[in-house]
Amino acid sequence: MVSSPATHRRTRRPPVREWLRRAGREAWPAIVIVLVCTFLQFGGAAMRHALRYDRGKVLAGQWWRLVTANFIHSSWAHLGLDLSGFVLLWLLFGAILGVRRFWVATAVGALAVGLGVFLFSPGVFWFDGISGVLHTYWAAGALLAVYRREWGGRWLLAFLILKLTYERLFGPLPTSHWAIGGPILTIAHLYGAIAGTLLGILWIALDRRRDRRQARAAAPVPSAPVGDHP
Repeated sequence: MVSSPATHRRTRRPPVREWLRRAGREAWPAIVIVLVCTFLQFGGAAMRHALRYDRGKVLAGQWWRLVTANFIHSSWAHLGLDLSGFVLLWLLFGAILGVRRFWVATAVGALAVGLGVFLFSPGVFWFDGISGVLHTYWAAGALLAVYRREWGGRWLLAFLILKLTYERLFGPLPTSHWAIGGPILTIAHLYGAIAGTLLGILWIALDRRRDRRQARAAAPVPSAPVGDHP
């Protein structure tokens, strides 16, 4: 048997440039969030005071602070802790959420955290940080993972519930407090998780309806019985 040279030719791996291009297409929403938060941090104290949640200034009409507060951080340590959690959640749930739902979760989570603090936590005079929105990703992604029977979905959802319960009973996790070196607004985590839960329930309902339609479309059409003719 004579083999052609192509038989022994090894499969060429995609070049580094192609791999980076593909990774950029898949991860660009996460890259945008990281770049935006990092860019704002370079603005220093002036940027923080202009964008963070300040109850008195919100009451004076600066409503944008309800959203922008989620993307500014009190220190570089605060930013590093939040972005490390963000990257982890993206790796866990980025593919499950997809680009469109990721941006919906970002917008809804940011607004829910800002409005939640403003309407239901009048004793909070200022806050900043994206950790509340991270809990929106977490709750929505974990619920979708459970629905799709993804590995670890139930454990991630259970851990979120335990974390929120601990924070309501005992305050922030000690490691978080030590890393930031300042107060942590755990109620923002709860508001973000509530928003993520509502989004997750909505998306599961939509996915279930889509799955039923696809199942009906793929079902074979029963053929008419063929009877004996005299």
